Amino acid sequence: MLSSFRLVPRLSLRAVAMGALLSAASMLNAQVLEGQAGAPIIGRWDLTVQGANGPYPSWLEVSQSGIRTLVGRFVGSGGSARPIAKVEFANNTMRFAIPPQWDAEPNDLRIEATFADDRLSGTLTTPRGESHRFVAVRAPLLRRTAAPVWGTPVTLFDGKSMDAWAPLAGTSRWSIMDGVLTNSRSGANLATKQHYTDFKLHLEFRYPKGGNSGVYLRGRYEVQVEDNGDLEPTPVHLGGIYGFLTANENVSKGPGVWQTYDITLIGRRVTVVLNGKTVIADQTIPGITGGALDSNEGQPGPIYLQGDHTAVEYRNIIITPARAP
Repeated sequence: MLSSFRLVPRLSLRAVAMGALLSAASMLNAQVLEGQAGAPIIGRWDLTVQGANGPYPSWLEVSQSGIRTLVGRFVGSGGSARPIAKVEFANNTMRFAIPPQWDAEPNDLRIEATFADDRLSGTLTTPRGESHRFVAVRAPLLRRTAAPVWGTPVTLFDGKSMDAWAPLAGTSRWSIMDGVLTNSRSGANLATKQHYTDFKLHLEFRYPKGGNSGVYLRGRYEVQVEDNGDLEPTPVHLGGIYGFLTANENVSKGPGVWQTYDITLIGRRVTVVLNGKTVIADQTIPGITGGALDSNEGQPGPIYLQGDHTAVEYRNIIITPARAP
């Protein structure tokens, strides 16, 4: 009788302990769910990073996968949009790490930031181990409430003058040769002095075998110019918006041949016609691409031609800006 009497409280204590553990686990799980699901950092962010050589732009997107996991995409100073497998967010602090892309070092890029007043501020640690402070604001939606009214076409390059253009940082290799705007080898990028918001852009380009260049819209969104041979399209191939949007087919004419782009940009919505074929039809550009001049997406920006990769040629560059409402 005495032994049986003592067994009951032992079982009760064990059950109580197990119940407490389950309760604690449930509370912890609830806290995780509360911290991740519907997190205020969900959305797109434009970053301004203070690097060793001055400020540079970056971009971040955070989205919710399933019931509680936060994932995302990140664009640094160069390269394409990179996936983030998991974004941690708790106590208004965000953390994530992604493996290196074009970096020589094998270390992850790491970001830690605090969310306050609908802004992010924190530190980006490069694969090299450098710490760069940054601030981030929500990327504007850039929605348009009415169809554009197009203005008068403006010739940006007529084969005779480069007056509409100015080289960016670096040594310019751009000149006019036989009426063609020619980049002889890797050097400075070239940008229009005038800035634009919504527009239609026509240009012709020719690259050598293995050539690589790009046309930046508002100085922030690169339309790829590259010799990709017969490869299937990807977001980093000819006709694509670098790292984001993929041409629906490869209609390249190959190196050494003149090709055409007709590009329409309205807010974030872009249509790309390559060699007479619509390869991107009224799609949304999520954010800035690598090599963008800044992350001020709500502001007008220049057209800029990438000259820091290989030789490339352009001609017959005409822009038709939308009239201000």
